[in-house]
Amino acid sequence: MVRHPRCIMLESLFDDEPTTITESTGMGLHGLLKSLSKNERVRSVLCRVAAHYIRLVYSSNRWEVIGGEVAQEFWDNGKPFILAFWHGRILMMPYCWQKGQKIHMLISQHRDGRIISRIVEYFGINTVVGSTHKGGSVAFRTMLKALKAGECVGITPDGPQGPRMVASEGIVQVARLSGVPVIPCTFATRYRYPLNTWDRFMVALPFAQGVFIWGQPLSLPARATAEEQDAFRRRVEDALNTITAIADQKMGHPAVEPMPHHPQSLA
Repeated sequence: MVRHPRCIMLESLFDDEPTTITESTGMGLHGLLKSLSKNERVRSVLCRVAAHYIRLVYSSNRWEVIGGEVAQEFWDNGKPFILAFWHGRILMMPYCWQKGQKIHMLISQHRDGRIISRIVEYFGINTVVGSTHKGGSVAFRTMLKALKAGECVGITPDGPQGPRMVASEGIVQVARLSGVPVIPCTFATRYRYPLNTWDRFMVALPFAQGVFIWGQPLSLPARATAEEQDAFRRRVEDALNTITAIADQKMGHPAVEPMPHHPQSLA
């Protein structure tokens, strides 16, 4: 059946098939929100609405948690770790986290980062504004200080602007200098709206099923060689891509492919 290219296509929310909404032409949801978010008052309202939407998605879906005992062991023993997740899977990550456990989320200084910062504050998550790309940055030192104090931090290794699903060197240096392991995590839902953005941002939809998947802790010695550091970066990247593909497949979706990249883009 031929469908009009300007339509937003959505298969029935009441059948047993996985659903993906796509938009083929026009400004799209992301472009509209980006335009509206330039207004401070509108941005404040959007953040509040987004937080309520995330709560709706979580409460109306049936969630499965795989590998949650990994993080639970660290929480129970008061041990810090670095939570790693892809930028495109940030929406539901506040609900992977156990209430009462302190975490500092690294957020970029870009306008989109400020919006995310406001949204996660509704869930009691502290934010650190900056980037791990520059080892001497205030954000970098703040995260190391938090980890040394026994608190967890959260990092999107491909943020803030990609390449998609390719880990940068920043998370490697945080892990090496802090001596704290990285634990990857991801989510997927049966019904979703993937935005046409560099990170293929996944907007989870309500009234179906969802899954959180945790990976195993990954550690790096402080005196790791350059080769060992690059191998660690690839291990983090592979671990995240593996659990993300598994999560998507469990929800009936094909895996999202990482963005092709050049080695120099990872510095």
